[in-house]
Amino acid sequence: MPSYIELKNASQSFQTNDTQVTLFNNLNLTVHQGESYAITGPSGAGKSSLLTLISGLEQPSTGHGVYVNAGQSKALSELRSDIGFIFQQFHLLPELTALNNVALPLKLRGDKDAIKKATAWLSKVGLNDRINHKPSELSGGEQQRVAIARALVFQPKFIFADEPTGNLDQKCAIEIADILFTCCQENNAALVVVTHSDALANRATHQFSLIDGQFNQQSNQTLEVASC
Repeated sequence: MPSYIELKNASQSFQTNDTQVTLFNNLNLTVHQGESYAITGPSGAGKSSLLTLISGLEQPSTGHGVYVNAGQSKALSELRSDIGFIFQQFHLLPELTALNNVALPLKLRGDKDAIKKATAWLSKVGLNDRINHKPSELSGGEQQRVAIARALVFQPKFIFADEPTGNLDQKCAIEIADILFTCCQENNAALVVVTHSDALANRATHQFSLIDGQFNQQSNQTLEVASC
């Protein structure tokens, strides 16, 4: 039975000086494993905040979220072992090689096959000849490939990507999108992408916009995270 994440009547706001700023109100969203979703909108609209709520990294100001796995409903805080995160800034450890950056999440889980699995994933993203290079020796596109391999190496059920092609040129952005969607599809992982790129958003099955606190569907699909 595929897992899913559900936000129910979620609102997010924060205090700045004497003013309360509300990013969105009463937002409902269901994200299903094996599907892909794109969230677009202007800077400051709350897209990244929404991503952290869906992934269970933050709590909504009001409303709540649930993680349903194997038919059992759990708190979103229990989702963390089943998610991978990809960032615009890569967030690779500069002192480690590509191989050890990818192997690190597995090593932290005590996986004795960490190096073997990391090597296989770097090959999948086309970096088998760059495994011993440190981030400073890799191009932006290569660093993002390492970040994708690191996010997927333990085969999580949900992948969250925050502007994954934002720092890349058009050619690299297309290549990264191809890798990201293909790898998620092969692993039956949900993919939720926050992006300013229409080209990337159009790759997703389900598209949503977050503008002035309003969360709107951009396609004729039902409200779910788009297939990878």
